[in-house]
Amino acid sequence: MSFVDLNDISTYLKDFPTKSHYSKADLLIDAFILKSEEDIEIYYSPHNEYINYSAKIVLVGITPGWQQMEIAYRTVIHALKEYKSYEEACKQAKIAARFAGSTRTNLIQMLHEIGVHDLLDVSSAEYLFHSECTLLHTTSLIRNPVFISKQNYNGHKPSLIKNAFLNDAARESFLVELNMLENPLIIPLGKSVESYLIQLIDDEMIEDRNILWGFPHPSGANGHRIKQFEIVKDELKQIVSGLIMRDLPQ
Repeated sequence: MSFVDLNDISTYLKDFPTKSHYSKADLLIDAFILKSEEDIEIYYSPHNEYINYSAKIVLVGITPGWQQMEIAYRTVIHALKEYKSYEEACKQAKIAARFAGSTRTNLIQMLHEIGVHDLLDVSSAEYLFHSECTLLHTTSLIRNPVFISKQNYNGHKPSLIKNAFLNDAARESFLVELNMLENPLIIPLGKSVESYLIQLIDDEMIEDRNILWGFPHPSGANGHRIKQFEIVKDELKQIVSGLIMRDLPQ
């Protein structure tokens, strides 16, 4: 196993073959593995190199999935071949890959229905994902993609909290990134993320404030998403409305 030196990653990717779509055989390779234990592997993905330090709101998932990873690599490789800097290439990848696909569509609809766009004084929740918008930052508890036997990790099997390898990886990843941000509103996506944040609160590693609890995971794979959202929607709207009245936390 020989991971590419991050100091040379831009050179390595600039010379990477260009494809309209990459397969797992192309990207889930030893060169990109950050760490592993048994059948759990964490792979490097360039899109989470970019951090929006001025964000007012942060959406937190469990870990990027294969679709996000593939889009990120495809975007970065294309940008590097156009002689963009690695920093700019990673920013483009972040914009393209963050909660890509149906998850982003569902997320935008849910955020709009609870009035997050009004909180941020923009025309719509969709605008938050536009390239020129600097209000939103998206991240994950484990910022780089986690695969179990080359399949997307769902946060449950194994348990993020109970598995020491994944628990440590999340703390090393999320806490470092959170400390770089200026007290934004945090929206954890789904119960697995919420449970982990509660653990961090109990361990006095983060404070129990500026967190919007109860937001269902927007993935299309979450078959109970619509029912879950309908149950909590009015309560979330009231919380967001209260934030509007007293402005975003500073």
